[in-house]
Formats: sequence, C-alpha cells, structure tokens
Amino acid sequence: MPMSFMTGSIVGKRFYKQVTTRPADDGIGWSVMLDYRTLKTPSKRPLKCSTLSLANAIAAEWDYQLTDGIRPFTMPLMKLACTALERVPLTRPKIIENLIARFNQDLVFCRAPDDNVLTSGVHELQVKKIDPLLKWVESEFGFKPVVYSSFFGGKQEDGLIKAVENVLKNTNDNELAAIDALASASHSLIISIALFRGRLTIQDAIELIRLEEDMQVEKWGLVEGGHDLDVADLKVQISSAAVFLGLTKKF
Repeated sequence: MPMSFMTGSIVGKRFYKQVTTRPADDGIGWSVMLDYRTLKTPSKRPLKCSTLSLANAIAAEWDYQLTDGIRPFTMPLMKLACTALERVPLTRPKIIENLIARFNQDLVFCRAPDDNVLTSGVHELQVKKIDPLLKWVESEFGFKPVVYSSFFGGKQEDGLIKAVENVLKNTNDNELAAIDALASASHSLIISIALFRGRLTIQDAIELIRLEEDMQVEKWGLVEGGHDLDVADLKVQISSAAVFLGLTKKF
C-alpha cells in the first residue's frame, strides 16, 4: 500500500477486476485476493485477517473502489487491520503509555461550571448524560472518578488508572488498535473502553463526544461545511473502529 494511505488523494488506478477471500496459506486466518494477488500491508506483508467476517468487509472496501483510482481514505477497516498487524506489536507499550498519559484529561471527567450563566445548560446536560457512564466506571473498576472543571485536567486515583491500564494490557492487537483509534477520535479513553465493553452503542458514544458542541449548534446554528463535516468525520472514525472490534471477534 502506498505511503499516502488514508489521505484524501487518489492512488493509481484500479488494477484488479475481482476481489475474493480465502484461507491464509498457513491455514491461520484469512486472506483477501485482488484477482490472483494476495492483498498486502504497506510493508509488503500479506494482510492476514483473524476472521472471515473481517476479510469479507475489507474485500468489500476494495471492491468498492472505482476504475479511475484507489481511494485509501474510503478503507478505514483496511487501515485498522494494517495497524493491528504491523504497528501495535512493535509499539504496544508506547501506545498504552500514551493513552494513560492523557487519561487525567479525559473528556468525561471535565465538567462545565454550574455557577456560570453561559455554561449552566451544558453542566446540566453533562450531569444527565455523562454521570451514568461515570457510575458504570465506578462499578466496573471500583474507584469513583474525580470530576473537575479545569481545562488543565485533574488527577484520578492511582487505583483507577492502574485498573484501566490493566484493561489495555490484556487486549489483543486488534482490540488495542481499535481502542487507540477510538480514543484519538473521541478524546476519551473511558468512552473507548465503554464501547469495547459493550456499555455504549456507537450512537451513544457520538452523542457524548459531541454533547457540548451539539448544544452550541442548537443555540447558535449549524455552520455548513464546518460542523456537518466534523460530524460526518467523527461518525466514520467511531463507527469504523467499533465495527472493526465486532468483526475481529471469534464466536
């Protein structure tokens, strides 16, 4: 795969006619075939999928490509599969370290002040929508999250941080790739883990991520070509990572 993977550019022309899937040559996992060619990663390794469902989904992404060129930005599942296969095994400790380093500034811990006329409505909505998730965190991990109103974040209990870190350490490569992508898009490791654990749906997660901004849009109006594109981009990022998680599960 060219280095321009996941940019908005068109890469070359479609050079294949048929996309199929088959068992990997070693009998472990599944391969995607572009005619007679085995689909490969950016480093030229055969792309091996852990489940047939994932292989079929990635095959559909390639089959969707038009004859005038390959559009890598329309293949989010391919990107995640490559990340899980190549990047995560080499950089797992660093990925976890970076996720934990941003944990204290998690979106769900930050609360708008309730004594400010401009933010009181936001505060009430956060209490209504986010507090149930924080109660789940306390029930799931045994530590009550600290809520703060500073833009610089607060400090969560070491026990909660350690418990969340253990969740990350116990993931497989596919799961960690998806959680990392979710956290990058949502600015919330808690929302990412809640999606991973099945506590939130995709729509629930998007609503929480956009809580304050959607309230501002409702009050001041939508900026076409701005807010609408942001929403579309967020939906693609969250949905693709969540779907990737589901497709990689072996039942």
